[in-house]
Amino acid sequence: MPAIVRWDPFKELGTIQERMNRIFDEVWGRRPRGEEDYLSSAWIPAVDVRESRDALEIQVEVPGIDPKDVQVAVENGILVIKGSRNFEKATEAETYHRVERAYGSFERSFTLPTNVDPEKIKATYKHGVLNLSLAKREEAKPRSIAINIEE
Repeated sequence: MPAIVRWDPFKELGTIQERMNRIFDEVWGRRPRGEEDYLSSAWIPAVDVRESRDALEIQVEVPGIDPKDVQVAVENGILVIKGSRNFEKATEAETYHRVERAYGSFERSFTLPTNVDPEKIKATYKHGVLNLSLAKREEAKPRSIAINIEE
């Protein structure tokens, strides 16, 4: 006869959370990988997007990538950032014991909001971070309206 075990709903929630974390890690490219995956699969660089009064700012982490190997383009209201990080083979005098950095090509795309002027996008690269400044259209910027007081 099976033993009677008290049901613990919090244990069930913990199991569900672990499963959901694994699913999200796989979707966002943070899944545990074998070494062959790091050498051949696509990877997704981390991105921060913030908004100021005058522009949207996008920062893309691309350490170890020559800026010449990164392309930024706008087409039909879509901002596309793509590039690649190539694996450097070990020489005869070297042997890799562990490879954890991801290699291969990447592509990120963002739908531009209507308040961004695609003609005024600027890109700079510094310390492994690609910085994109997407200027807002003049008519989209907030402005103050003076109130006339009548007596």
